[in-house]
Amino acid sequence: MRQTRTALLLLAPSLVFLLLFTYWPILQVAARSLTQRSGFGLDNYRRLFADPHFTTAALNNLVYAVGTIVPSLILALGFALALQEQRWMHTVLRTILVFPLLIPLVAAAALFIFILLPGEGLIDHWLAPLGLGDTNWLGDPTLALGAIIGITIWKNVGYYMLFFLAGLAGIPADLHEAATLEGASAAQRFFHVTWPLLQPTLAFVLIIALLNVITQVDHIVVMTQGGPSDTTNVLLYYIYQQAEQNNDAGLAASATVVSVAVLLAISVTSLRALERGMHYES
Repeated sequence: MRQTRTALLLLAPSLVFLLLFTYWPILQVAARSLTQRSGFGLDNYRRLFADPHFTTAALNNLVYAVGTIVPSLILALGFALALQEQRWMHTVLRTILVFPLLIPLVAAAALFIFILLPGEGLIDHWLAPLGLGDTNWLGDPTLALGAIIGITIWKNVGYYMLFFLAGLAGIPADLHEAATLEGASAAQRFFHVTWPLLQPTLAFVLIIALLNVITQVDHIVVMTQGGPSDTTNVLLYYIYQQAEQNNDAGLAASATVVSVAVLLAISVTSLRALERGMHYES
Protein backbone atom coordinates (compact mmCIF):
# COMPACT_ATOMS: atom_id res chain seq x y z
CA MET A 1 0.00 0.00 0.00
CA ARG A 2 2.87 2.36 0.75
CA GLN A 3 4.36 1.78 -2.69
CA THR A 4 0.94 2.29 -4.27
CA ARG A 5 0.44 5.60 -2.44
CA THR A 6 3.90 6.76 -3.48
CA ALA A 7 3.23 5.84 -7.11
CA LEU A 8 -0.14 7.64 -7.10
CA LEU A 9 1.45 10.70 -5.51
CA LEU A 10 4.12 10.83 -8.21
CA LEU A 11 1.57 10.29 -10.97
CA ALA A 12 -0.96 12.77 -9.55
CA PRO A 13 0.25 15.86 -11.51
CA SER A 14 0.15 13.98 -14.81
CA LEU A 15 -3.26 12.48 -13.98
CA VAL A 16 -4.66 15.92 -13.15
CA PHE A 17 -3.49 17.37 -16.48
CA LEU A 18 -4.80 14.28 -18.30
CA LEU A 19 -8.22 14.68 -16.71
CA LEU A 20 -8.37 18.44 -17.31
CA PHE A 21 -7.11 18.55 -20.88
CA THR A 22 -8.14 15.15 -22.31
CA TYR A 23 -11.03 13.40 -20.59
CA TRP A 24 -12.95 16.45 -19.41
CA PRO A 25 -13.07 18.01 -22.91
CA ILE A 26 -14.20 14.65 -24.31
CA LEU A 27 -17.04 14.54 -21.79
CA GLN A 28 -17.96 18.15 -22.59
CA VAL A 29 -18.16 17.45 -26.32
CA ALA A 30 -20.21 14.29 -25.76
CA ALA A 31 -22.62 16.17 -23.49
CA ARG A 32 -22.89 19.11 -25.89
CA SER A 33 -23.77 16.77 -28.74
CA LEU A 34 -26.81 15.68 -26.73
CA THR A 35 -27.82 19.13 -25.51
CA GLN A 36 -31.09 20.50 -26.86
CA ARG A 37 -33.12 23.56 -25.98
CA SER A 38 -35.61 21.31 -24.21
CA GLY A 39 -33.01 19.08 -22.49
CA PHE A 40 -31.04 16.10 -23.74
CA GLY A 41 -31.78 14.21 -26.94
CA LEU A 42 -30.50 12.90 -30.25
CA ASP A 43 -31.79 15.73 -32.42
CA ASN A 44 -28.24 16.94 -33.20
CA TYR A 45 -27.37 13.51 -34.60
CA ARG A 46 -30.57 13.43 -36.66
CA ARG A 47 -29.74 16.83 -38.13
CA LEU A 48 -26.17 15.71 -38.75
CA PHE A 49 -27.04 12.61 -40.75
CA ALA A 50 -29.68 14.55 -42.68
CA ASP A 51 -27.16 17.22 -43.69
CA PRO A 52 -25.88 16.59 -47.25
CA HIS A 53 -22.75 18.65 -46.49
CA PHE A 54 -21.80 16.16 -43.77
CA THR A 55 -22.28 13.25 -46.16
CA THR A 56 -20.11 14.99 -48.74
CA ALA A 57 -17.42 15.73 -46.16
CA ALA A 58 -17.43 12.11 -44.96
CA LEU A 59 -17.11 10.75 -48.52
CA ASN A 60 -14.35 13.26 -49.29
CA ASN A 61 -12.53 12.21 -46.13
CA LEU A 62 -12.79 8.56 -47.17
CA VAL A 63 -11.31 9.29 -50.61
CA TYR A 64 -8.69 11.49 -48.97
CA ALA A 65 -7.78 8.70 -46.53
CA VAL A 66 -7.39 6.02 -49.18
CA GLY A 67 -5.63 8.38 -51.57
CA THR A 68 -3.06 9.50 -48.99
CA ILE A 69 -2.48 6.52 -46.68
CA VAL A 70 -1.96 3.78 -49.28
CA PRO A 71 0.52 5.65 -51.52
CA SER A 72 2.28 7.25 -48.54
CA LEU A 73 2.91 3.93 -46.79
CA ILE A 74 4.00 2.19 -49.99
CA LEU A 75 6.41 5.01 -50.89
CA ALA A 76 7.69 5.32 -47.32
CA LEU A 77 8.43 1.60 -47.11
CA GLY A 78 10.02 1.60 -50.57
CA PHE A 79 12.27 4.53 -49.71
CA ALA A 80 13.19 2.95 -46.37
CA LEU A 81 14.22 -0.28 -48.11
CA ALA A 82 16.18 1.66 -50.72
CA LEU A 83 18.00 3.69 -48.09
CA GLN A 84 18.82 0.51 -46.19
CA GLU A 85 20.42 -1.02 -49.28
CA GLN A 86 22.12 2.05 -50.77
CA ARG A 87 24.18 3.21 -47.82
CA TRP A 88 26.50 5.38 -49.92
CA MET A 89 23.66 7.81 -50.62
CA HIS A 90 21.87 7.24 -47.30
CA THR A 91 22.51 10.70 -45.84
CA VAL A 92 21.68 12.66 -48.99
CA LEU A 93 18.43 10.84 -49.78
CA ARG A 94 17.27 10.82 -46.19
CA THR A 95 17.83 14.58 -45.98
CA ILE A 96 15.86 15.18 -49.18
CA LEU A 97 12.97 12.96 -48.11
CA VAL A 98 12.79 14.29 -44.56
CA PHE A 99 13.04 17.95 -45.67
CA PRO A 100 9.22 18.37 -45.99
CA LEU A 101 8.97 17.64 -42.26
CA LEU A 102 10.82 20.88 -41.53
CA ILE A 103 8.17 22.94 -43.34
CA PRO A 104 4.93 23.64 -41.41
CA LEU A 105 1.84 22.48 -43.25
CA VAL A 106 0.51 26.04 -43.49
CA ALA A 107 3.76 27.23 -45.08
CA ALA A 108 3.76 24.24 -47.45
CA ALA A 109 0.19 25.06 -48.48
CA ALA A 110 1.12 28.69 -49.18
CA LEU A 111 4.09 27.50 -51.24
CA PHE A 112 1.97 25.11 -53.29
CA ILE A 113 -0.57 27.82 -54.03
CA PHE A 114 2.12 29.47 -56.16
CA ILE A 115 3.32 26.15 -57.57
CA LEU A 116 -0.22 25.33 -58.71
CA LEU A 117 -1.12 28.74 -60.14
CA PRO A 118 -2.97 28.28 -63.47
CA GLY A 119 -0.69 29.16 -66.36
CA GLU A 120 2.03 30.68 -64.16
CA GLY A 121 2.91 28.04 -61.57
CA LEU A 122 5.86 25.68 -61.81
CA ILE A 123 3.73 22.65 -62.66
CA ASP A 124 1.99 24.40 -65.54
CA HIS A 125 5.36 25.71 -66.69
CA TRP A 126 6.67 22.15 -66.90
CA LEU A 127 3.49 20.89 -68.58
CA ALA A 128 3.31 23.72 -71.12
CA PRO A 129 5.45 21.88 -73.75
CA LEU A 130 2.86 19.07 -73.62
CA GLY A 131 -0.01 21.45 -74.22
CA LEU A 132 -1.25 21.13 -70.62
CA GLY A 133 0.01 24.41 -69.25
CA ASP A 134 -3.22 26.14 -68.18
CA THR A 135 -4.79 23.86 -65.57
CA ASN A 136 -6.75 25.23 -62.62
CA TRP A 137 -5.59 22.63 -60.10
CA LEU A 138 -7.35 24.10 -57.07
CA GLY A 139 -10.37 25.58 -58.86
CA ASP A 140 -11.44 22.54 -60.87
CA PRO A 141 -13.81 20.30 -58.85
CA THR A 142 -12.37 17.20 -60.55
CA LEU A 143 -8.76 18.07 -59.68
CA ALA A 144 -8.83 19.96 -56.37
CA LEU A 145 -9.02 16.97 -54.02
CA GLY A 146 -6.32 15.19 -56.03
CA ALA A 147 -4.04 18.21 -55.62
CA ILE A 148 -4.64 18.20 -51.86
CA ILE A 149 -3.89 14.47 -51.76
CA GLY A 150 -0.62 14.99 -53.66
CA ILE A 151 0.53 17.69 -51.23
CA THR A 152 -0.32 15.49 -48.26
CA ILE A 153 1.66 12.56 -49.67
CA TRP A 154 4.66 14.85 -50.28
CA LYS A 155 4.44 16.08 -46.67
CA ASN A 156 4.00 12.70 -44.92
CA VAL A 157 6.14 10.20 -46.82
CA GLY A 158 9.39 11.22 -45.15
CA TYR A 159 7.78 11.11 -41.70
CA TYR A 160 6.48 7.57 -42.14
CA MET A 161 9.79 6.53 -43.71
CA LEU A 162 11.62 7.31 -40.47
CA PHE A 163 9.48 4.80 -38.60
CA PHE A 164 10.06 2.15 -41.24
CA LEU A 165 13.81 2.80 -41.09
CA ALA A 166 13.70 2.28 -37.33
CA GLY A 167 11.70 -0.93 -37.80
CA LEU A 168 14.11 -2.25 -40.42
CA ALA A 169 17.07 -1.44 -38.17
CA GLY A 170 15.52 -3.62 -35.47
CA ILE A 171 15.40 -6.74 -37.66
CA PRO A 172 18.43 -8.96 -36.88
CA ALA A 173 20.84 -9.17 -39.81
CA ASP A 174 21.50 -12.86 -39.14
CA LEU A 175 17.95 -13.71 -40.25
CA HIS A 176 18.61 -12.23 -43.69
CA GLU A 177 21.99 -13.89 -43.83
CA ALA A 178 20.47 -17.27 -43.00
CA ALA A 179 17.78 -16.79 -45.66
CA THR A 180 20.45 -15.83 -48.21
CA LEU A 181 22.46 -18.93 -47.40
CA GLU A 182 19.32 -20.99 -47.94
CA GLY A 183 19.05 -19.54 -51.44
CA ALA A 184 16.15 -17.15 -50.83
CA SER A 185 15.77 -14.37 -53.38
CA ALA A 186 15.39 -10.70 -52.43
CA ALA A 187 11.60 -10.92 -52.81
CA GLN A 188 11.45 -14.08 -50.68
CA ARG A 189 13.57 -12.47 -47.97
CA PHE A 190 11.23 -9.47 -47.94
CA PHE A 191 7.95 -11.41 -47.76
CA HIS A 192 9.13 -14.17 -45.40
CA VAL A 193 11.57 -12.29 -43.14
CA THR A 194 11.23 -8.51 -43.38
CA TRP A 195 7.47 -8.17 -43.82
CA PRO A 196 6.37 -10.35 -40.86
CA LEU A 197 8.83 -8.66 -38.48
CA LEU A 198 7.90 -5.20 -39.76
CA GLN A 199 4.19 -5.52 -39.07
CA PRO A 200 4.32 -4.03 -35.54
CA THR A 201 5.90 -0.94 -37.09
CA LEU A 202 3.28 -0.95 -39.85
CA ALA A 203 0.50 -1.08 -37.25
CA PHE A 204 1.93 1.94 -35.45
CA VAL A 205 2.44 3.93 -38.66
CA LEU A 206 -1.07 3.07 -39.83
CA ILE A 207 -2.58 4.54 -36.66
CA ILE A 208 -0.48 7.69 -37.07
CA ALA A 209 -1.63 7.95 -40.70
CA LEU A 210 -5.29 7.58 -39.70
CA LEU A 211 -4.91 10.33 -37.12
CA ASN A 212 -3.30 12.58 -39.73
CA VAL A 213 -6.19 11.98 -42.12
CA ILE A 214 -8.61 13.32 -39.52
CA THR A 215 -6.50 16.09 -38.00
CA GLN A 216 -4.52 17.55 -40.92
CA VAL A 217 -6.71 20.33 -42.25
CA ASP A 218 -4.37 23.36 -42.31
CA HIS A 219 -3.63 23.07 -46.03
CA ILE A 220 -7.33 22.84 -46.87
CA VAL A 221 -8.05 25.99 -44.86
CA VAL A 222 -5.26 27.88 -46.62
CA MET A 223 -5.71 26.57 -50.16
CA THR A 224 -9.37 25.81 -50.85
CA GLN A 225 -11.50 26.35 -47.72
CA GLY A 226 -13.47 23.25 -48.64
CA GLY A 227 -14.14 24.33 -52.22
CA PRO A 228 -14.78 24.31 -55.03
CA SER A 229 -18.34 23.10 -54.53
CA ASP A 230 -17.45 21.22 -51.32
CA THR A 231 -15.10 18.88 -53.21
CA THR A 232 -12.28 19.33 -50.68
CA ASN A 233 -14.41 19.66 -47.58
CA VAL A 234 -13.45 17.04 -44.97
CA LEU A 235 -14.82 16.20 -41.55
CA LEU A 236 -12.60 18.45 -39.44
CA TYR A 237 -13.22 21.45 -41.69
CA TYR A 238 -16.95 20.68 -41.61
CA ILE A 239 -16.77 20.72 -37.80
CA TYR A 240 -14.96 24.07 -37.93
CA GLN A 241 -17.61 25.48 -40.27
CA GLN A 242 -20.44 24.46 -37.95
CA ALA A 243 -18.75 25.65 -34.78
CA GLU A 244 -17.21 28.95 -35.98
CA GLN A 245 -19.04 30.03 -39.11
CA ASN A 246 -22.56 28.73 -38.44
CA ASN A 247 -22.33 28.99 -34.64
CA ASP A 248 -23.96 25.56 -34.29
CA ALA A 249 -22.07 23.97 -31.38
CA GLY A 250 -24.47 21.03 -31.09
CA LEU A 251 -23.99 19.97 -34.71
CA ALA A 252 -20.22 20.45 -34.47
CA ALA A 253 -20.08 18.38 -31.27
CA SER A 254 -22.12 15.53 -32.76
CA ALA A 255 -19.90 15.50 -35.87
CA THR A 256 -16.84 15.35 -33.58
CA VAL A 257 -18.24 12.40 -31.65
CA VAL A 258 -19.08 10.52 -34.85
CA SER A 259 -15.64 11.23 -36.36
CA VAL A 260 -13.78 10.07 -33.24
CA ALA A 261 -15.96 6.96 -32.96
CA VAL A 262 -15.33 6.01 -36.60
CA LEU A 263 -11.59 6.66 -36.23
CA LEU A 264 -11.46 4.53 -33.08
CA ALA A 265 -13.38 1.69 -34.73
CA ILE A 266 -11.13 1.73 -37.82
CA SER A 267 -7.98 1.86 -35.67
CA VAL A 268 -9.03 -1.07 -33.47
CA THR A 269 -10.11 -3.13 -36.48
CA SER A 270 -6.86 -2.40 -38.30
CA LEU A 271 -4.76 -3.32 -35.27
CA ARG A 272 -6.61 -6.59 -34.74
CA ALA A 273 -6.27 -7.52 -38.41
CA LEU A 274 -2.55 -6.80 -38.34
CA GLU A 275 -1.98 -8.57 -35.03
CA ARG A 276 -3.19 -11.85 -36.49
CA GLY A 277 -0.12 -11.96 -38.70
CA MET A 278 2.34 -10.17 -36.42
CA HIS A 279 5.63 -11.67 -35.38
CA TYR A 280 7.72 -10.12 -32.64
CA GLU A 281 11.45 -10.74 -32.44
CA SER A 282 12.47 -11.41 -28.85
